[in-house]
Amino acid sequence: MQELSLYPPSPEFSARAHVPDLDAYQALRRRAAEHPEEFWAEMAEKEVHWFEKWHHVFEWHPPFVKWFVGAKTNASYNCLDRHMARRGAKPAILFEGEPGDRRVLTYAELHQHVCRFANALKARGYRAGDRAIIYMPMVPESVVAMLACARLGITHSVVFGGFSAEALKARIQDLDAHLVITADGGWRRGREVRLKDAADEALAGCPGVRDVIVLRRTGGQVRMQEGRDQWWHDFEAGAAPDCPAEPLDAEHPLFVLYTSGTTGKPKGILHTTGGYLTYVTCTMKWVFDLKEDDIYWCTADIGWVTGHSYLVYGPLSAGATCVMYEGAPDYPAWDRWWEIVARYRVTIFYTSPTAIRALLKQGDAWPAKHDLSSLRLLGSVGEPINPAAWEWYHRVIGHGRCPIVDTWWQTETGGILIAPMPGAVPLKPGSATLPMPGIEAEVVDFHGNPVPDGTEGFLVIRRPWPSMLRTIWGDPQRYEQQYFSRIPGIYFTGDAARRDADGYFWILGRVDDVMNVSGHRLSTMEVESALVRHPAVAEAAVVGKPHEITGQAVCCFVTLKQGYEPGDGLAKELRQWVAHEIGAFARPEEIRFTEALPKTRSGKIMRRLLREIVTSHTVTGDVTTLEDMGVITRLASQHDED
Repeated sequence: MQELSLYPPSPEFSARAHVPDLDAYQALRRRAAEHPEEFWAEMAEKEVHWFEKWHHVFEWHPPFVKWFVGAKTNASYNCLDRHMARRGAKPAILFEGEPGDRRVLTYAELHQHVCRFANALKARGYRAGDRAIIYMPMVPESVVAMLACARLGITHSVVFGGFSAEALKARIQDLDAHLVITADGGWRRGREVRLKDAADEALAGCPGVRDVIVLRRTGGQVRMQEGRDQWWHDFEAGAAPDCPAEPLDAEHPLFVLYTSGTTGKPKGILHTTGGYLTYVTCTMKWVFDLKEDDIYWCTADIGWVTGHSYLVYGPLSAGATCVMYEGAPDYPAWDRWWEIVARYRVTIFYTSPTAIRALLKQGDAWPAKHDLSSLRLLGSVGEPINPAAWEWYHRVIGHGRCPIVDTWWQTETGGILIAPMPGAVPLKPGSATLPMPGIEAEVVDFHGNPVPDGTEGFLVIRRPWPSMLRTIWGDPQRYEQQYFSRIPGIYFTGDAARRDADGYFWILGRVDDVMNVSGHRLSTMEVESALVRHPAVAEAAVVGKPHEITGQAVCCFVTLKQGYEPGDGLAKELRQWVAHEIGAFARPEEIRFTEALPKTRSGKIMRRLLREIVTSHTVTGDVTTLEDMGVITRLASQHDED
């Protein structure tokens, strides 16, 4: 990945920014590095309401950590109650359903909804320490359910509404949840996604579930089991609109979020309350430069960590107005997102590189139909954004005036760890730039020694931070082995990276996405980035396949932009292009054209499945997060024909 351009912040943006220049950024970093306890105590005091203060800031017994030890707080109180006096009438959620229905919920109205639902849960005997599964569409009630659980200390796990019954069952069983909150269905590309049917199928194997609360969203016919199932509106009928928030220990489990692994058994990533809330509130202001009058839109589903941290807990804790949209970006047409941006006058827009590339593939005409002049900041999350997509996002969506915050973080980290502070840090397309204050990131070799600038290595975090995962639910041994055994006592991210001479971090993808071609270590991300710089290529996924001479050979799966046709001539041109861009050793052995790439429901390309296809011609790993099984089926049959 080449450092082609530098985009300094505009003087106008910096003048109003929370962190207005590099000196201010460096001062924050220095203070956090030299006096971490004082720094985080100051941030916690400033950004979070505490019912009781801590005895000491953190306890670190690698690999286990506690933050704000002895303190008591409540995430729901911080997202709602503390805003009542100043922001009660301010919109908290601007909701747009896929069919076109719209709702506005102020902070006062959201507070009442949350309190009513929490009181209904309390009346059913639910208390702090209980556990709930939330399996819902992208509607305001999903946020109500999260905040009502948080209010009482019920640990929640949100399961993405696109997951199968089998995936849902595995999560209910692992969490040993007694409460499931769901809906009859939701809308996706004009079709009803029937959630209650999937929940019923899952619950056949979950006899421990006592209550199922069902929101009526689509009006579809569903089966209700007497004694277990209740409609949401009946469940909360008559509940009082005020419910005191429980003072909870700072280390009280707030939520468990499951990520899929290569073993097929999902990992329950546990996040607790006080440290998590402190960190996501701070980073809302540092990274998104959030102002009181901003209209903020994070397009992530609440089933993913981005939806937790930067659609629900971070923005609401910081008092933001958030856009929430139920459906797909291409329904009924490819300008649905831009129509929403224009209608609500969105100022901050945060989405994934996969979505950006999909929109780029459709051309510039769709966004050109809408007034996007309200936008002042753009963001990217989920995987490294290739420079070509970055430039398009900047030029076509931001009209050359919006900084792009390219954010690196993980489900496990809870919040953004590496990203530009947009008023202070010059941007380099393709780089997540610099770490947040208090984040001691390094690129190291197998032994944990820093590698020279420009050299690829492993990305690690040397010091604990407030929003880091505390364990894997029910499996502390797996937690220690996966994240802290590679380099003892240091958090191993599993990502490859390099750092340039300016200290900027370039994330190169997962460590298992590194190929060894004739002794050259080659990142799949580097080859993909070269491919998408070619004018014909919309998206690319690269994997290494076994080769008897070179060890591994480069195999590329490529989708084309409209107007380009696959063929031997274009394949030859692309192979030559990569050799020119990176070097002859990187020349792909194989270019395979495909209409779509296998992706998770959050938009990440599942290179692991492609690797299985080119090595064993079958797929045996975990596919619960795969959005469209048909893509893999077609690619595998294509391979068989070859």
